[in-house]
Amino acid sequence: MTYCDEHKKSPFSNEQTKSVIKEALNVLGKKHLAFISHANSFPAETGKNTGFGTVNSNSAKKLIDFLSGVFTDIQLGPAGKTKSIDASPYTGTIFSNNPLFIDLEQLTTTEWHNILSVETYNKITENNPNKNTNRTAYSYIFQEQETALKEAWENFKNLNCPELKSEFENYKENNKFWLEKDSLYEALTIEHGNDYWPMWHSEEDKSLYNPQNEEQKVQYAKRIEELKQKYSDVINYYSFCQFVIYKQNNKSREYAQSKGMKMIADRQVAFSDRDNWAYQSLFLKGWCLGCPPDYFSEDGQMWGFPVMDPEKLFNPDGSLGEGGILMKELYKKMFTENPGGVRIDHMVGLIDPWVYVSGKKPKIEEGAGRLYSSPEHPVLSRYAIATTDDLNYEVEADKEERILKLTPEQIRKYGALVEKIVIGAAKEVGLDKDSIVCEDLGTLTYPVVNVMKEYDLQGMKLIQFVVPENPEHPYRCKNITPRSWAMVGTHDNEPIAMWADQTVNTEAGYLNGKNLAEDLWPDTNDEEKEQIAVRISKDAPFLTQTKFVELFACKAENIQIFFTDFLGLYDVYNRPGTSGDQNWSLRIPDNYEEIYCENLKSGKALNLPLILKLAIEARGHEFSSHHQDTIKKLEELI
Repeated sequence: MTYCDEHKKSPFSNEQTKSVIKEALNVLGKKHLAFISHANSFPAETGKNTGFGTVNSNSAKKLIDFLSGVFTDIQLGPAGKTKSIDASPYTGTIFSNNPLFIDLEQLTTTEWHNILSVETYNKITENNPNKNTNRTAYSYIFQEQETALKEAWENFKNLNCPELKSEFENYKENNKFWLEKDSLYEALTIEHGNDYWPMWHSEEDKSLYNPQNEEQKVQYAKRIEELKQKYSDVINYYSFCQFVIYKQNNKSREYAQSKGMKMIADRQVAFSDRDNWAYQSLFLKGWCLGCPPDYFSEDGQMWGFPVMDPEKLFNPDGSLGEGGILMKELYKKMFTENPGGVRIDHMVGLIDPWVYVSGKKPKIEEGAGRLYSSPEHPVLSRYAIATTDDLNYEVEADKEERILKLTPEQIRKYGALVEKIVIGAAKEVGLDKDSIVCEDLGTLTYPVVNVMKEYDLQGMKLIQFVVPENPEHPYRCKNITPRSWAMVGTHDNEPIAMWADQTVNTEAGYLNGKNLAEDLWPDTNDEEKEQIAVRISKDAPFLTQTKFVELFACKAENIQIFFTDFLGLYDVYNRPGTSGDQNWSLRIPDNYEEIYCENLKSGKALNLPLILKLAIEARGHEFSSHHQDTIKKLEELI
C-alpha cells in the first residue's frame, strides 16, 4: 500500500490508513491533532472562487472530509468583522462575525429561497482578480460581497416565509445586547461618511453609549431612537448579515462534528473601533495595549488597542463589574458557538498586559509598563498586584525576570479574569478548562507562568523558537510537558522548511542538531550522535524532517500543524510588525490533494506514517513490545 496513489487522491481516503495513523497517535499519547487554517484561507472549488475562503462553503466540507479520521480539530482564526482597509483578523469585532465568511453560493439555492441571483454570484467569481492563485482578493471581495448581500437582503424582505422571518426576529432579540450597538455603528458610518468614529464631527454621536450625566442619558437615548428610525433598513440589513453567518456557521460545525472533528475559535486580545466606541466607558482613558521591544520590533509594537479598566472588570467585593460582565458574555458566546474550544491569543494580555500612553511608543522611557506589575510607576501603581518588595530592580520593567516572587493570594488576583470570566464562561456552557487553548508564546512573565500553573491551563510550545543554547528551554523536546499544545510554527512564523534553510550551516543549526540527536537518538553512542548532529546542521530537508519527529515524539498531548507545514508550501501567511497585501492573504490551493501528494514525493509535505514511525522509534524504550507492530503497519504505508 502506498500513502498516495498514482491518481493523487487523498492518502486519508483509505480507512485502513486512517486506522494505522490513529493507532500510532495513540501510542504516542496524542489526544488532539489540530489543523491550523484561518477561515479565509480555506480553498475554493473550480469556478467558485469569490476571492475569500470560508468554513461554510462546499469546498470546506471537502477539506473536512480530507482531514477527518486523522485530524480531530481545525484551529480557526478570529471571526470578527474587519475593516475595508485592514484584512487583519486580529483587529476584528468581538461580537459581530465577518460577513465575508457568508457562503454566497448557498444564498442562490432553495435552502435560502434563492435570495441571491446566480448571475450575481457568477459575476463575482468570474471577475475575481485572484481566481487562479491561492491568494485572497480582499479589497475586491469586500466590495462585491456587500453588493451581493444587499441584493439578498432586498429579496429576503420580500420573501413569503414566516418561519424564516420569525427566526430572524428571534435572533435579533436574543442578541440585542451587542447587536444593537454594532448595527447602530453601521448607521453612523453612513451618517458621517466614514467608519472611524474619532473622525466623526458630532461629539454626541461619539459618546452615545458613554453619557456623563442624567441629562446626557436622556439626550443620547433620544438620539439613538432618532437614528434607529432614520436608518432602520441599514440596521436591519446589518442584523440580517449576522443572522445568515450565524446559521451557516452552525451548519458547518454540525457537519464537522458528524465527521469527528471540532472547530476551535480564536479570541484576539484586541477590541475593534466599533467595540471601542460601544464600550468606551469601560476602557482605561489615555492608555493602549501593545508589546514592549522584542524580537519583532526594537521599539515595541504600538497596537493601539484600548485597555479594559481594571476597576470596571471587578467590583471591590470581587464580583464582576460592568466590564467583567461584558467579557464573560463574550466568552459564553464563543464557547456556546464553538464547543471545540477557544484559543486565547496573547494570554499575557489577560494576565500581565503591557500598556503604553496613547500617542507615545510602548517603551519604558516613554511611560509604558505592565498594568498589574508596576508598583513603582507614578500612574499604574494604583492597579499593581505585585509590590515593590516583589521586584528585581536589576532587571528592566519589560523583562520576564522583573518579578521575583508572589504570594498565592497575589497569583489568584492575577488570575481572577481567567478564573471568573474565561473558565467561568466555559463551565456555564458545559465545557471544562481543557477547552481553553492558551497562546502563551514569547513573553512568559512570572505572573503568567504561575497563573497557568495555578489553574492547570494548557499553553503552547513552539519548537521552531527553541533556544538551543539553553538545555532547559521549555520548547525543547525533552522539556515539553504533556498538558500543552506543541507545534513547529503558527500563522506568524515561516514554514519549518524555510526556517530550516536559514538555520543550516550556522552555529544555531549545529546546536539544534546536537539537541535533537540527544533527544531523539538516546540509545546511540556519542560518536553516532555527533554524526547525526552534523548531518542535521548541514542538511535542511533532514532538519525539517527531524523537527517534525521532535513534534510528535515530545510528550505534549496535543499537536497543531499550520497548513503550510502540512502541505509543504514554501510561503508565509503573516509577518508580525509588517503590513501589506501579502499578509493574511495566503490560501490553501484549490488542488491541495494533488499538491500534497506531489510534495510528499519530494519530501516537502508532512509524511505522517514516516514521521510517526520515527517518533515511536525515538521513544521506543518507553513503550512495551506492542509498538513494534504499529511500526510495521506504518512502514507498509511509507
